[in-house]
Amino acid sequence: MFNWSYADGERAGWVQKFSNKGWVCKTWEGEMAMVSLPGSTAEKFPFTVMDDKVADEVSKAIGKRVSLRYEQKVGIPTSCFGETRYYVTGVTVVHEVPLLPGVVIPTTDGAHPGPAPGTKVPEQK
Repeated sequence: MFNWSYADGERAGWVQKFSNKGWVCKTWEGEMAMVSLPGSTAEKFPFTVMDDKVADEVSKAIGKRVSLRYEQKVGIPTSCFGETRYYVTGVTVVHEVPLLPGVVIPTTDGAHPGPAPGTKVPEQK
């Protein structure tokens, strides 16, 4: 079942919950809030991470806008393999938030803060 995927793709949003859960079988379980437009209701995307390296990347990205690559698995026999059907295989921190076509808001990752709102940024030569 793990060699075959029903679907795969990417979803973008903010990781708001992530933990290593379970009594016998520990799995990494998370939840991402996806917002299509500012002010709209967030859709929650529950996901599972099997790879510890990917789990570390997700942990470092909590609170940042990310794009999660995932595979949807159907027919997994027990919850020992995760609580969801969505298995995250990669994480990319997104540095811009699209509002409308051609309108984006830059985000910061803490290491490289952007300019203060209203500050004119000089052009680089």
